[in-house]
Amino acid sequence: QVQLVESGGGLVQAGGSLRLSCAASGRTFSSYAMGWFRQAPGKEREFVAAIHWSGGRTYYADSVKGRFTISRLYAGHTMYLHMNNLNPGDPAVYYCAASSRDGASAARGYAYWGQGAQVTVSS
Repeated sequence: QVQLVESGGGLVQAGGSLRLSCAASGRTFSSYAMGWFRQAPGKEREFVAAIHWSGGRTYYADSVKGRFTISRLYAGHTMYLHMNNLNPGDPAVYYCAASSRDGASAARGYAYWGQGAQVTVSS
């Protein structure tokens, strides 16, 4: 069993940066691949980024490639999403999730989810 809690959301100006954190609990955290998804009002939940259980492989949606960076630290069981150059296409509720499959980009591939963190971008 893995429990996930996101933090770090908030309001930022266009072009600014935010860092989201995902704190994980559970003894098997290190064996799971992790991912970030986001969902804007009226839209489906979409894949943002994922990271292999070892941290050695990362995957990104084309819309965030070059701007967002996913990372994870085993000490403290934390995953991060560093978001730079935020633009009006980025506001959403951001969710962290855990999967037994590496590189999964579909939400159905993730068994555990956090409660979400709101990211708002002002123009």
